[in-house]
Amino acid sequence: MNSKIITSFLILSIILIIPQVYAQTESIPEVNQKSVQVTIESDGNVSVLHQIINSNESRELKFVDGTVSNVEFIDELGRYEAVDITPGAKSIVILPKQGDMFVKYDLDDALILKNNIWSLDFRYLETTTFVVPDEVELLFANERPVFLESKNAFTCHGCQMLLEYSINEPTTIQTVNWENQEFLVEMITFAEIENFQFSQPTKEISFNVNESDQFVTTVIPLELLWGPYAVFLNDEKTFFHEYVNNGTHVWVNMKPDTSGEISIIGTTVVPEFPIIAPLAIGFMIIMMVPLLRKFNLR
Repeated sequence: MNSKIITSFLILSIILIIPQVYAQTESIPEVNQKSVQVTIESDGNVSVLHQIINSNESRELKFVDGTVSNVEFIDELGRYEAVDITPGAKSIVILPKQGDMFVKYDLDDALILKNNIWSLDFRYLETTTFVVPDEVELLFANERPVFLESKNAFTCHGCQMLLEYSINEPTTIQTVNWENQEFLVEMITFAEIENFQFSQPTKEISFNVNESDQFVTTVIPLELLWGPYAVFLNDEKTFFHEYVNNGTHVWVNMKPDTSGEISIIGTTVVPEFPIIAPLAIGFMIIMMVPLLRKFNLR
């Protein structure tokens, strides 16, 4: 690193120790950011990377809420400089004409593990990309399933959310036998599942969970039980999500706030026709009418 760059970092370090009130009284405008990335590791460590666009005036960079440590500046050539900040600082000041750069830091104690669920209470108005551990298969934002854009990442636009996920959730297979047919229902949860039953007359899958506040995902063959669905917890209607429908199976997810019996009720069951079947038959009849007329088979 040449002397000019070293001097710039030294000056920048001096500015960074100025109390937060300085930035507020001087009304320094905020930095322009090209990207923000939050990386969550399997052991619970969280790091944040801001990509800052060059400016001709001093700018303020606001940290993501949390306890910030190990702040580093990284230039376009990949050279980095560690920077000391005032404990509890909520932002830093970026000097003018520094070029495009990155600011990286750790976010201590941001991720909390409770009852096998990792949670991150997050609020930041910039568009943010989250990179989560490869082991994560199901991810929830405010208890709503999140579709991962790649294997382990998704983007949130100006988000305020409670991010939750579990790693290595146990999976059990429940077998339903009906008229010489075998259907496999997959259960994904840390809660213990008991008394699993399928009722063809009532078009219902039911089971007991012995824990509260655990995500429970049921993967149902559509040939066994077709939606739309209604879900009940101890005979009271409860909130749920249809996470995925791949044409053969549907993922039904819920997070019961108490232990008890869960019932998933559909509209069509074996051996009834799926909902689309009558429509398909009607369409075939309409298409055959011209042919019947041609051969005078009416």
